[in-house]
Amino acid sequence: MNSAPIRTTLLMTSLLLASPMALADARDDAMRHLASKSGCFICHGIELNASGPDGLKPVGPPWKAVAARYKGDKNAVKTLTAAVMGGTSPYSRHWKDESSGVAMPPNGVAIKEDDAKKLVEWILKMK
Repeated sequence: MNSAPIRTTLLMTSLLLASPMALADARDDAMRHLASKSGCFICHGIELNASGPDGLKPVGPPWKAVAARYKGDKNAVKTLTAAVMGGTSPYSRHWKDESSGVAMPPNGVAIKEDDAKKLVEWILKMK
């Protein structure tokens, strides 16, 4: 009995199953790189309960907290992209007890709006 067709079928099946995972990993790496080169990690972390400088609360909220807070919000991408590009008001601190920063500065010089939108979409898909 020739087992070559079976091995070929198993190989092709495993490649097809691995492809989405490889694409997700590549997308994750690309988004992390974009966030890093845009300076996002200066204030934000990804994981919940991460500490900021000197053990204080992080300057900005962790992205998993952002994803949880905006889950199901139809306007989240638009709202958060606008916050990234234009900054937020120190007078409406809705992350007051979860971060040590007063407000998010405008980031139009650090990131293009299209890239900010892609980053926001990636953040909102976090579990």
